[in-house]
Amino acid sequence: MIRRPPRSTLFPYTTLFRSRTDAAEDGDGDRAASRSWHWWTALLILTGASFATRLYKIEEPDHICWDETHFGKFGSWYINRTFFFDVHPPLGKMLIGLFGVLTGYDGTFPFLKPGDKYGDAEYVGMRVCCVVLGGCLVPFAFVIGWDMTKSLSGAGWAASAILFDNGLVTLSQYILLDPVLMFFIMGSVMGNTRFRSLRDRHSFSFSWWFWLSFTGLFLACSVSVKFVGLFVVLYVGIFTIWDLWLMLGDLSLPLSSTVRHFASRTLCLIVLPIASYLLIFYVHLWVLNKSGSGDGFFSSSFQSQLRGNSLYNASMPKEVAFGAVLTLKNHRTGGGYLHSHWHLYPEGIGARQQQVTAYTHKDDNNKWTIKPFDVNIDSNDPSISIRLVKHGDVVRLEHVATKRNLHSHKEPAPLTKRHYQVTGYGENGVGDANDVWKVEIVGGKEGDVLTTISSRLKLVHFLTGCALHSHNKQLPKWGYEQMEVTCSQNLRDRNNLWNVEDNYFPRLPNVSVQFYAQNFFQKFLESHAIMLQGNSGLKPKEGEVTSRPWQWPINYRVPFSTIYSLFQLN
Repeated sequence: MIRRPPRSTLFPYTTLFRSRTDAAEDGDGDRAASRSWHWWTALLILTGASFATRLYKIEEPDHICWDETHFGKFGSWYINRTFFFDVHPPLGKMLIGLFGVLTGYDGTFPFLKPGDKYGDAEYVGMRVCCVVLGGCLVPFAFVIGWDMTKSLSGAGWAASAILFDNGLVTLSQYILLDPVLMFFIMGSVMGNTRFRSLRDRHSFSFSWWFWLSFTGLFLACSVSVKFVGLFVVLYVGIFTIWDLWLMLGDLSLPLSSTVRHFASRTLCLIVLPIASYLLIFYVHLWVLNKSGSGDGFFSSSFQSQLRGNSLYNASMPKEVAFGAVLTLKNHRTGGGYLHSHWHLYPEGIGARQQQVTAYTHKDDNNKWTIKPFDVNIDSNDPSISIRLVKHGDVVRLEHVATKRNLHSHKEPAPLTKRHYQVTGYGENGVGDANDVWKVEIVGGKEGDVLTTISSRLKLVHFLTGCALHSHNKQLPKWGYEQMEVTCSQNLRDRNNLWNVEDNYFPRLPNVSVQFYAQNFFQKFLESHAIMLQGNSGLKPKEGEVTSRPWQWPINYRVPFSTIYSLFQLN
């Protein structure tokens, strides 16, 4: 007896390997074949229309539109392997950069501001990336509609709603993350509906495994584009828990089958997505290996592995000596550098003295000279003996560019009123008693020497007893939206901790900082801590109209800027 091949279940209405006996399950064989032909014809027509509408005049306008200035720039940085920081995971930006490379874009266009002409830059390939992914939403919607209704007209209406949605057409034609995110979210939903349509009669078949794995992979990719992709993980998770709950209550199923179902879902919906997510970040960190604009958001040990960074293959003194020029970085995740500039605090904001802030980018205004509190010394004078900075020493910090000392007094800080204000004060390093600070090394004891990168320290104000403090509160425009620096009376606050990153003192021998380099998992965890902190710190700009989540479904309050942006794109 010859066994016929099994009915294909990879896609609905695939007639491959189907005999008339198989077709009879759906009724008359000719009628089933006709329905199959109608199904594929509808899918192909809708898919063709989807790509036709989105590819139409894809090269227009020939200038930067809206957020293309951000995501086009990110794609360029991937091509150039230049490190940057963004609040979103990397996959969407990596795909944009990949399409740019494949279509001849060299990553040199600056993407400065909306309205700039592209000129000779090969920008169309990056737009095509978004068109390809956004165009797939229509066939995805068709398959989802079919699996949910088993109605050709229902599937057609679902796909048509996506096809003729003007907003989705517009978003798919520009270099944005939205079409990439929607591609993976809808792909996850389609994979879940396909898998659920097979779960009863075709368990553990090739198609069953394919769609289960497909769903897990697309879940990982959804979260890898934006963290909002976690909602589709929750969606699929609810269905999965419900299915497994029903299996547990089905006494007709053998225990071995139930265990296999649990194990298969654990493998494909937990292990596979986690492994894929880790792989995406591994590629991201491997590609972006050159110093760039995002260095300052990360720890000193993270930066030491970025080519071109001042810490990459760097050598500097291990110990900190009086007279050294150094930079101090707040030790919290995403902390900035202690920074000052010539600008003063405005009237009504404490004392009208020089601003001191925390700045997340490397800058000459981050440099300070550490000196004894009672004497000026010349670090280059060989006749003066070298004195190392130790736990408990009393010091002054003089700003290199402005020659003013780090200073605090009992005036309220600009934003955190319960803290004291920190300023720059004095002339040419000469100030007053409020410029004096005590060095306290965390876990240190008398005689312990302050070291570069590895030592965590507090700077405690000698007269008031408060500690130098920084957090993620941003100053207004008069402070250039840099982070506030204060003096906190709570000496146990972790935001009081700093570390020395750069240490210039030519009279001490240099050592390599590569010893402090992080492994992949340390960099992975730090990247996520900084992304989550960045997301939590997002806030409306001054004067910007905002709306609450409950207002979104009913369009109760739509910011004019959003309406204007969509009008411009259309």
